[in-house]
Amino acid sequence: MIAGSLPSEKTFHIPQPSEAEKLALLQAPSSVKAAWQRSQNATASASTSAVSPAIPQSTSSSPLPSESFVLLQDSVIRSIPASLPSQTRSQKGSSASRRTTAKAGVVQRLAEPEHPNPSPLSHHLQSTLRLFNLLSSRTDIDHPLCAECTQILLTSLQRQLDETKKERDGYIAFEKEIRKERERDAQGLTRDEMAKKIDRLKEDERVAIEQLKTAERQRELLDEELKALELEQVALEAEEADFWRSYNEQILGADQQAAHLASLRAAYAADSATLAKLEQANVYNDAFCIGHEGVFGTINGLRLGRVPNVPVEWAEINAAWGQTLLLLYTIARKLDFTFDNYRLVPMGSFSRIEKTAPDKATYELYGSGEIHIGRLLHNRRFDHAMVAFLDCMKHVIEYVKTQDPTVEFPHEIARDKIGDVSVKLQFGHEEAWTRSLRHVLLALKILLKWTTNGSNG
Repeated sequence: MIAGSLPSEKTFHIPQPSEAEKLALLQAPSSVKAAWQRSQNATASASTSAVSPAIPQSTSSSPLPSESFVLLQDSVIRSIPASLPSQTRSQKGSSASRRTTAKAGVVQRLAEPEHPNPSPLSHHLQSTLRLFNLLSSRTDIDHPLCAECTQILLTSLQRQLDETKKERDGYIAFEKEIRKERERDAQGLTRDEMAKKIDRLKEDERVAIEQLKTAERQRELLDEELKALELEQVALEAEEADFWRSYNEQILGADQQAAHLASLRAAYAADSATLAKLEQANVYNDAFCIGHEGVFGTINGLRLGRVPNVPVEWAEINAAWGQTLLLLYTIARKLDFTFDNYRLVPMGSFSRIEKTAPDKATYELYGSGEIHIGRLLHNRRFDHAMVAFLDCMKHVIEYVKTQDPTVEFPHEIARDKIGDVSVKLQFGHEEAWTRSLRHVLLALKILLKWTTNGSNG
């Protein structure tokens, strides 16, 4: 450890080592030390003769108040490591060159004789400088050091010490293991035991050789099997290439078929929508539109019947009867129903019904408002025609009920009456006749709905 300070006002006396001790501490060749000793002796003798006896010799040994001092501990000098810490390694080259120069300077200064009468301060500074140069020449660090650099150096040395201790502990543990193994080996075995161990090792060797030969044979078999597998792999690769080629062709064909199928499905969907639309459309409802207008039942806008306060022309009534007879004829034709005793002849405003059995007769299904003897007979045949129409409609209703018992009609038909009113006009009331014709149109509407909605199969 190097410490330097200026003394305070109070003077401390520190004992100084002798020149012989200083010379013994120096790391220099013996020839250099001898030359320096001779020069010191010569200088000492010259200075003794030149100095007055009145001046005491002990005055140079006591330190002056303004004198600095340096205390160098030998244990510190010997414990300084030869290698620099990691943060000063980049300065090794320059430090080595400075160390060589410093060593040469120290040797030269040692060889030179000192001034015969140096001052105490200069002598102390020269001693301190020599010590610093000595430390710098023996280590990789330039001295003196500041407190921060000294702390960094101590930290680096402590880290190196810890690493060295860990390495030492590893070596100690390894040495212990080696010693334990040697102790186990040193215990030794008897000659018979050694022979048995040798025999056992030879047997193990023989078994290992047999296993090795078996493994070699298995390796040869595996090599042959590997060659066969490689040939099979080549064949499989060719087969795989053919498979993928055919697969790609199938995929392309499937895509084309899918596209064609998609177009067919689109066409089918469009046709299905058109068909559904057409199925929902009922041409019979468009051709025979049955409704009502006040107290009158209408078919295609033609009123069927008449009342005193609303005189309907007979031309309109006859046209309405022509549409009504055509509707009954169409329903019977669609149902493939044949009348036994009648034949319907729809001819517009001049439609008629022909009786085929048991007596043949023709009944005109149109009337007139004229009053004379011939017209009265005609109106009588008109009543027979309306009764015959009602009879034909009754047979159709009965046929429909045999096909579908759930069909219900609001009015019963009995002879010339539907419900509670008669369809005859002669000697009757026009209001009742008009109401009976409205019941006829309602029954025809129910028949038309059942016939056209598919319930008849």
